[in-house]
Amino acid sequence: MLHLDVYLPIASPTMIFFVVLLIILFAPIVMSKLRIPHIIGMVLAGVLVGEHGLNLLARDNSFEVFGQVGLYYIMFLAGLEMDMESVRKNYRRLNTFGVLTCFVPLILTYVMAITILGYSGRASFLLGCIMASNTLVAYPIIGRYGLQRNSSVMLSVGSSMIALFMALVMLAGLTGTFSEDSGWLFWLLFVLKFATFCAGSILLIPRLTRYFLRRYSDAVMQYIFVIAVMFLSAALSALIGLEGIFGAFFSGLILNRYIPHVSPLMNRIEFIGNALFIPFFLISVGMLINLRALTTGPEVWGIMFLIAFFGTFGKAVAAYLSALIFRLSKADGHMMFGLTSAHAAGAIAMVMVGRKLMIAPGTPLADDNMLNGVVIMILVTCIISTLMTDYAARQIIFSQKAHLDIKEKSDDDERIMVCVKYPEIAPQLLELAMLIRNQKLKRELVALNVVYDGENSTVDREEGIQLLEQLQRQASASEVRVVTQVRLATNIANGIKHAFRENGCSEVVMGMHVHTEVTTKFWGQFIQSLYNGLNRQILLMRFTQPLTTLRRIQVVVPSRAEFEPGFHRWLERVCRFAGQLDCRLQFHGRNESMELIRNYIDAHHHNVRADYTFMAHWNELPTLAATVNDDNLFVVVTARKGTISYKNALERLPDELTKYFSGTNLMIIFPDQYGDTKEDTMSFTEAQHHEEISIYDTLRRWFQKTHKSQ
Repeated sequence: MLHLDVYLPIASPTMIFFVVLLIILFAPIVMSKLRIPHIIGMVLAGVLVGEHGLNLLARDNSFEVFGQVGLYYIMFLAGLEMDMESVRKNYRRLNTFGVLTCFVPLILTYVMAITILGYSGRASFLLGCIMASNTLVAYPIIGRYGLQRNSSVMLSVGSSMIALFMALVMLAGLTGTFSEDSGWLFWLLFVLKFATFCAGSILLIPRLTRYFLRRYSDAVMQYIFVIAVMFLSAALSALIGLEGIFGAFFSGLILNRYIPHVSPLMNRIEFIGNALFIPFFLISVGMLINLRALTTGPEVWGIMFLIAFFGTFGKAVAAYLSALIFRLSKADGHMMFGLTSAHAAGAIAMVMVGRKLMIAPGTPLADDNMLNGVVIMILVTCIISTLMTDYAARQIIFSQKAHLDIKEKSDDDERIMVCVKYPEIAPQLLELAMLIRNQKLKRELVALNVVYDGENSTVDREEGIQLLEQLQRQASASEVRVVTQVRLATNIANGIKHAFRENGCSEVVMGMHVHTEVTTKFWGQFIQSLYNGLNRQILLMRFTQPLTTLRRIQVVVPSRAEFEPGFHRWLERVCRFAGQLDCRLQFHGRNESMELIRNYIDAHHHNVRADYTFMAHWNELPTLAATVNDDNLFVVVTARKGTISYKNALERLPDELTKYFSGTNLMIIFPDQYGDTKEDTMSFTEAQHHEEISIYDTLRRWFQKTHKSQ
């Protein structure tokens, strides 16, 4: 007879990893058939294969390590994906919900433990601290629905950190009561360590990040640096007496503005976490759950039910009461309850602290019944949290689709062309295009390389193909589709214009050279020919440092710019760019223009921070050079000759930019203009035909005029 118990649990590292990968692969497939969030499948699979189930796998050090990394990853991603401007504007709501979601379940659980379970005051307080905190187990569902910046999600994530922080501080105080050094000196030292940790992180991490990102562009090195910062912050957080998850979340908040949501680096962080580390954490949580404890007697059932009911009821009261106070929808209330109701490894860590605290020799503060009740409560709350979060996410998506802005639908012609030639700036041009594109439309980008049709055209064409392949790989890392084209042309500007019309593009993004000469050499005949022959928006960009290290964008707006047809297009692009990088915008221009810009930002980009400065005349442009720092982007909105906002002072623009802004990050925008739209939309063959007819008509009129005069 074959005894499988001899081979179980599996000891081979290769087979352990293979079984875990099978769970990660098949759990979502099975759960999707049952229409159950796959997170529950991961937890249940952990119960099944763990030592309290089929005993296929032992919860060894590998699960401890990978599970801890997965927990840090969840908190780190929550910090990275928060809308910091919304946090700044809604800090009162955040604090209110954080206090409610911490103390309402704490008080209810504390009173229940004393009156019904008969626990001591300190044991009841420990149980209250466990239920006051929560773990964002259901947060990966948010990423799947793309609701990371929803207001209710922001409130839930921020309040979870506030509740966790307060629960950890109270737990530290409870632990201090078992020590001889639990007086005011203990708390003074704790406050000093916490203040030093926060101040040091805020001062050092941004400086190190800017230094590293400016000097190293390798994708692997950037990823390792970011993860190293996360672990360092988590380790320091644990060192001062808080859980490492607080440090992981705090580092995510600090790195938030340096890692745009659409960047390849963010995509890599999310991919590796969601594919490996977070599933490991969920499986490791399931392996802790001992369903057999329910068979030991009705006492465990009662403890588990009371802990789960009063703790979850307290979270529900806090969530729905906050939604009522803030006048949020019912779906937002469901979301707030769903995200804040789950408990996981943090609860295990707290109850294990209670196991180490002895109220008498051999009698821990947290007995076996409390431990089993808390562990089974984790399974119950994880199921409730994931089901409610998934339901709320669907309701929010449906409500958003029912209230789509009509103007957003009309902005349907967006198709950005990126003209590239030089490998050193091409990746940044593509990154710029990805930052200003409309994520909801999911339109592909057009990457164009125009090769001069001369003696070296074959070699140049091969180099162009290699460059475009590199850009495709870069875009695919952010899951953005790119259409590439290498075009031969005897005139570079004409090649761009013809490709622009053939691909039905709406605007052009391209780089500019760094010139030392003035006026006639600044634009060059190529740029002049392009913006004179193309009446659609052109963005010229000069980079002196990576885009992710920018901290402020200064925009100079000419008078009467609001009357140009491309006014809202360039303003929308600048706002998207600032929003993705979490930069502050500062506009300079006339009051009439500033008022319209302010109204547009308040209506469509209320999360963008913007300042408005009066600039009486374009002659004041050189005086702005003193206010533009190295980490600023200077944006000049210019105009073509003969248009409404054109002025003679723009003739001096090349001289002024070369003299006063030679070392700055620079963007020059030629907005959409009125003009011969037929020329902009017709094909190359139609343009030739139109030109032939125009010449014929001119000759015919000249002949008739000459004949009459004779």
